[in-house]
Amino acid sequence: MRIGDILKGKGSAVTTVAPDSPVTEVVRFIAEVNLGALPVVDAGRLVGIVSERDIVRRLHQQGNESLDARVSEVMTADVVTCSPDDGVGELGRIMTDRRIRHLPVVVDGELIGIVSIGDLVKARIDMLEQEREQLESYIAQ
Repeated sequence: MRIGDILKGKGSAVTTVAPDSPVTEVVRFIAEVNLGALPVVDAGRLVGIVSERDIVRRLHQQGNESLDARVSEVMTADVVTCSPDDGVGELGRIMTDRRIRHLPVVVDGELIGIVSIGDLVKARIDMLEQEREQLESYIAQ
């Protein structure tokens, strides 16, 4: 299974945030929409990702003043991305090894979606369930 297959099922709508947005806006999105991370986009290009972890670390280091910061000050600029052609298994290992929970999906520099570790786990479970059903069908014949 490929990342593109996951996007077909879940859709490619992505909530993004601008680098000059206040951190309080990200906190509001995370709380209201139940998001774990937001891609940071500037002039149509992915320039970072800001996650719950980024905000919590900043709060721990600098206290409540960090809520007045801009997203560009707290985001992760070195973003690991994937393409629709990448395999679920391979990316699951990368996400686990690097402790990443969200991967923006990019084609030719353009953000076309985002997948979470939960999306990958669900895809793997669905694949295993299909294999089990096929084996049961084969055995029953």
